[in-house]
Amino acid sequence: MKLIYKIAPASLWRKAQDKGRFDGAPADIAHGYIHFSTAEQAEATAAKYFSGKDDLLLIAVDTKRLGDGLCFEPSRGGALFPHLYADLQLDAVVSAKPLPLLPDGKHDFTGLLG
Repeated sequence: MKLIYKIAPASLWRKAQDKGRFDGAPADIAHGYIHFSTAEQAEATAAKYFSGKDDLLLIAVDTKRLGDGLCFEPSRGGALFPHLYADLQLDAVVSAKPLPLLPDGKHDFTGLLG
């Protein structure tokens, strides 16, 4: 199983659970796809877009359950990032775990990736 990761506020994820699917965060909706990161990219994504933000979840998603809407496209620094051009169906989610905030404003990924 190959996993990709979405960082999202817990409140937004609760709404997705109530709805039965994740339509994306405001930035995802504005761009027309859901932004994900690979395990190697997740910490840099958290540092760039979520520094100092608490009450986040790290959502692990099985790429094999996403279908044809998943593409890997160049983004930050030319690296290929996973983008989903569809709603995220919750049956593709392997886990949604709290992403702890450290005192320095960074997030603790210990034991969360892989």
